[in-house]
Amino acid sequence: MSQAVVHELDRFERVDKFEARRAELADATLETLGELGFARTSLREIARKTAYSHGLLHYYFRDKVELITYCVRRYKEHCVTRYDEIVATAGGPDELAALFADALVATLLEDTAMHRLWYDVRSQAMFEGDLRATVGDLDRQLEAMVWRVVSRYAELAGRLAAVPSPTAYAVFDGLFENSLVRHIAGDTGAAERLRGDAVWLIGTLVRD
Repeated sequence: MSQAVVHELDRFERVDKFEARRAELADATLETLGELGFARTSLREIARKTAYSHGLLHYYFRDKVELITYCVRRYKEHCVTRYDEIVATAGGPDELAALFADALVATLLEDTAMHRLWYDVRSQAMFEGDLRATVGDLDRQLEAMVWRVVSRYAELAGRLAAVPSPTAYAVFDGLFENSLVRHIAGDTGAAERLRGDAVWLIGTLVRD
């Protein structure tokens, strides 16, 4: 093996280790980020609330914007894929609607802090230019995910989508965010209302 190839392999190994460490740190700080939100987060504050030093965090992330956008992107890109299995396996429109609603409820309950951080970051992107590219890209991925569900539901039902993709995303996103706000505020019925409303809503988004 030539020396050039060895150097190239070493470089890729260093990159892989660096990215693996960034992912590890991001996963470990998610709870703190969700608790603090964008405005109150700093690398120093995260270090104070976790087992990681400020210097270590700063070595792997330039600033809080880089850390937060890395965390949000990492989670949301994973989140998008979980619904693709539902689209691929549902045998009928009712099953698809039920599975989609179940998945929305599960992520509402299990990933509350992450979703709260996402909506905080998305709001901050109206003021923070460094966030806009990431937020815009993730919004497009989430819109595409919702559209895959809605268009597959229409196909299984033998009907047509009644609204375009941006509208379908907007109404489901609004429903989910409202449910999240209510859940965080202590509304114990928010999750089950989300389940029922999601099933009802997807049925209203198709026509004969």
